[in-house]
Amino acid sequence: MDWIIEFFKQLNNPKELITAGGLLIVLVIVFIENGVFFGFFLPGDTLLLSAGMLCSSGQFKVPVLVLIISVVFTAILGSLFGYFFGMKTGDQFIRKKESVFFKKKYLDAAEAFFNRYGGRALILGRFLPVIRTFAPIFAGIVKLNFREYIIYNIIGAVLWATSMIIAGYTLVKIFPKAEENIHYMILGIIVITWIPVVITYIKERRLQKQKLHSQKKNIVRDTIL
Repeated sequence: MDWIIEFFKQLNNPKELITAGGLLIVLVIVFIENGVFFGFFLPGDTLLLSAGMLCSSGQFKVPVLVLIISVVFTAILGSLFGYFFGMKTGDQFIRKKESVFFKKKYLDAAEAFFNRYGGRALILGRFLPVIRTFAPIFAGIVKLNFREYIIYNIIGAVLWATSMIIAGYTLVKIFPKAEENIHYMILGIIVITWIPVVITYIKERRLQKQKLHSQKKNIVRDTIL
């Protein structure tokens, strides 16, 4: 039990997490966050950025190319798991009772993002917390064409993993002391990536309310006539 508590504490300190768990812990977190519904809270972006920075400074003894390829492959597999999970559970998952590890609003946010961007949500969603986890599941629920899904899945995984890791790797090369301010960068990433999720969710909720209001007006009008 103690190791579980310690793990959750270290989620806020990706450097210690990577140092303690190595490449294996990075890949496990990437897999879970990219398609397992209870992985929405995991720090995928900050973890990859930190891994790239630690690779660059020599504190993470894994070649950056090996790290990128491993993460891309794992992200694809995690997203595939989410897709098949959504396809198999369908309405049953939508009606799932809320708990600490599942909030209906997260699936609603993924649905809103998916409705707005279509299959591209699987690419854009890689860069957004929560959407990264639930978009593959929702794609499975609506049974998005598998061939189309695979293309979006691969493109999204390559762009996400490569950009995050290379950004961290390059940052340390240009600014050697960047690692000392990693907490500020992590906070910045969290704020920036959450903004489009919140905006899209609010817009879609407003649109749904407008549609519902319009439907009620039509019903009333038809009743009078």
